[in-house]
Amino acid sequence: MEASPGSARELLAAAGVLFPDDQGRVLVVRLPYDRRHPVAIPGGGWEPQDRSPRETAVREVVEELGFTPRLGPLACVDWTLDDSRPPIAAYLYWADPLTPEQAAAFTPDAAEVGGWAWLAPEQVVHALPPRLSRRVTACLRVRRSAGPLELEDSRPVGHTLDHLPADEPPPAYTGLAAAPALAAPPGPSPSSQPSLSAQPPMDRDTYIATRPRIRAKARALFTDGSGRVLLVRLRPWDGPRGREEYWTLPGGGVEAAREMPRAAARREIREELGWEVEPGRLLAVDWQPGAAADALAGPASGRDTAVLVYVFDGGVVTERMLDSIALQEEELVEWRLCDPAEARSLLNEHSWARTAASLAARERAGGPVELVRGQPTG
Repeated sequence: MEASPGSARELLAAAGVLFPDDQGRVLVVRLPYDRRHPVAIPGGGWEPQDRSPRETAVREVVEELGFTPRLGPLACVDWTLDDSRPPIAAYLYWADPLTPEQAAAFTPDAAEVGGWAWLAPEQVVHALPPRLSRRVTACLRVRRSAGPLELEDSRPVGHTLDHLPADEPPPAYTGLAAAPALAAPPGPSPSSQPSLSAQPPMDRDTYIATRPRIRAKARALFTDGSGRVLLVRLRPWDGPRGREEYWTLPGGGVEAAREMPRAAARREIREELGWEVEPGRLLAVDWQPGAAADALAGPASGRDTAVLVYVFDGGVVTERMLDSIALQEEELVEWRLCDPAEARSLLNEHSWARTAASLAARERAGGPVELVRGQPTG
């Protein structure tokens, strides 16, 4: 049900913002401390006090560029694995277009932004590092009503495959050569425009080691032909209020350093129910803030840090499937098909809200609904 404790469960989180202009271009910035990949989009890493990735995105733009953006819908959610660092869950948001007057009023943090420019999509694909390039161009190529896009390693999965091919040859990466307006001016750089030789505040390994981590879970929404929801009950444990019973959708912790959320859902369904089922459409991504951002969270509730919950569509179960359930006896006591009223009575407030939002998402086209503590946001 839950992955074993330790670093294998932990991942980083980040959020970026796509600022379009009236010509279809996208705002990019130059990172004065990054010699290898100096071109990026506004945004950055999650901090424990951020109540959601949306809040992370706004805070980062305020810190980097000196103004408060107006965010639109979630453009995509991406999960990337890399042998040289922990996995990253990345949110990317659309923002309202910036006027020339707003762009002219930028007051950037010189330590983080060494310049900015507007790039056309055909420039973006070459200027941004490969993973970020794939992530951004996927969002630019698909109509917004089809989003949010589901990506793994910045490649389309789930419903995104209805709009983009599974894999394409990566574009040639040329960095600053594709964004000449971002090149550092010759000669000494003024203090407000750091040069490309500016030293990062710390080396990469130290930076990664100091970044806060989150955890993630992958769950599946199964219903029968009557619309009843399949729930499972965990073995009671000693909680802050004594022996507790806990009902939930099938699923559990993502072994973040070793698998993607879809693979985690597939594994958890097999381990908990004995089924070999391919997860369907991603219905919801639910951000549960940790203790630093939510007074109701904390070690006693298991949310000392933020938890990101993916909910996939498991589909409609048959009688044959139900008859074949083989519960994971070490962790599960029973399963039950519940109508909405009973499911609401068994689940805690946030789990029910997440389940209800996932049921509603089943009834419409497009990508997952963005949730915070089970409630739609944005």
